[in-house]
Amino acid sequence: MILIKNGRVIDPKSGFDQIADVLLEGQKVLKIAESIDAEVDQTIDATGLVVAPGLVDIHVHFREPGQTHKEDIHTGALAAAAGGFTTVVMMANTTPTISTVETLTEVLESAAKEDIHVKTVATITKEFDGQNLTDFPALLDAGAVGFSDDGIPLTSAKVVKEAMDLAKANKTFISLHEEDPELNGILGLNEHIAQKHFHVCGATGVAEYSMIARDVMIAYDRQAHVHIQHLSKAESVKVVAFAQQLGAQVTAEVAPQHFSKTEDLLLTKGSNAKMNPPLRLESDRLAVIEGLKSGVISVIATDHAPHHADEKNVDDVTKAPSGMTGLETSLSLGLTNLVDAGHLTLTQLLEKMASNPADLYGFDAGYLAENGPADLVIFADKEERLVSEDFKSKAANSPFVGESLKGQVKYTICDGKIVFQAK
Repeated sequence: MILIKNGRVIDPKSGFDQIADVLLEGQKVLKIAESIDAEVDQTIDATGLVVAPGLVDIHVHFREPGQTHKEDIHTGALAAAAGGFTTVVMMANTTPTISTVETLTEVLESAAKEDIHVKTVATITKEFDGQNLTDFPALLDAGAVGFSDDGIPLTSAKVVKEAMDLAKANKTFISLHEEDPELNGILGLNEHIAQKHFHVCGATGVAEYSMIARDVMIAYDRQAHVHIQHLSKAESVKVVAFAQQLGAQVTAEVAPQHFSKTEDLLLTKGSNAKMNPPLRLESDRLAVIEGLKSGVISVIATDHAPHHADEKNVDDVTKAPSGMTGLETSLSLGLTNLVDAGHLTLTQLLEKMASNPADLYGFDAGYLAENGPADLVIFADKEERLVSEDFKSKAANSPFVGESLKGQVKYTICDGKIVFQAK
């Protein structure tokens, strides 16, 4: 048994927010009360700290199988725990892709060894071919929690329609990476800075919001649920809002980097600030924040995309892979750029990072209540931290290294066991 004393206990699902004690027994929360006295194995003094449900990240790349020089499920899980996450959903752009029951089973067997809850989607199309749908029922039966070809877009509207119909028939949904390759240049560089500083055609806004427009309207027609991944443009927020107002089953996520920084970061951080979708304009950054405030965007997801230093450290930034490691800075970016900046309350941030992503997938997670799961994060919401390269992840490709941010995770508890403790 673990007793957590005198913390500010926040449950975003019920709105509970007060100084209280929390008693954990086994894998459950036994009691939440103003004061608890009990004989326990360990007592944690949470005075001045926030006690919240373990965070849930529905968009991570753990690179296993096939790309484990960048990350593997074990190091990814360690990074997640260090960031306050107790549940994550892996993407399927591995080598081979998670397109078959055989590969899925192999991945889930590896995931089951970890101290946090590691789940995965399967691909929408076989080996990302963009044409032939995978066996949704068999993959769901084998443990997939959803479907995404994240990393590449589905260019065929016919395939999108068929995938939505198949997902609806199986009571699930598809998550889409939205960009029209025929409207894009070099990925990872926003079109403005690409032209001005790198003298190339970059990633355009219209490539993103035009494809979102197509797919949310197909979802509206098919009465199917579609989840829009890592949107980054002001127009994208408006398109999603329009579809939601029509009554379409459309949900959306934003990554912390897109509400935190703009394309200018490329000039100081180079390839570590190269990501897909790219960092955009200040007007886009403010628009996605407004989307979070209005509820149009219901989820914050990291798009944790680790790369080996040798891959990122190239002379020509246009040749470097896109992506950044994100699990260990996500909460701090939210606290710094949303809560401390006055855009969201702490409860609203936790809703976007815990209860909403859990609810999207129907996970028993993301809330803190008696008889609920003993998955918690304890953190100092005002404490300053200097982001260093000392990540639990194999990768340190973060443009936030060297930056001072708010928030420090002190403990992460999963299934009633401490899985991370700050030094």
